[in-house]
Amino acid sequence: MKAGLIVGVILILAGIYVAAGQASYKTDREVLKIGGLEASVKESHLVPQWAGAIAIWAEVVTRRDSGGWWSCLALRGGPSDARRSSASSPA
Repeated sequence: MKAGLIVGVILILAGIYVAAGQASYKTDREVLKIGGLEASVKESHLVPQWAGAIAIWAEVVTRRDSGGWWSCLALRGGPSDARRSSASSPA
């Protein structure tokens, strides 16, 4: 299996995970510091769902332009199929 295809599948799966609203990250925020006394809060933030949608879109567009997904998934009617049929048919 090609490395580009593996990276593409991982990017699509990560994009779906983020777009579904499941991805989050945590930050520490210092809220109080008086002398030797410190207080901090751990905050959890969701990764914006639009970031996942952009990751999916970027991967699909990249693969479509290179003919990768159309040929790998054997979908008919993609850009690479149109080029092949016009190049292979006698004029």
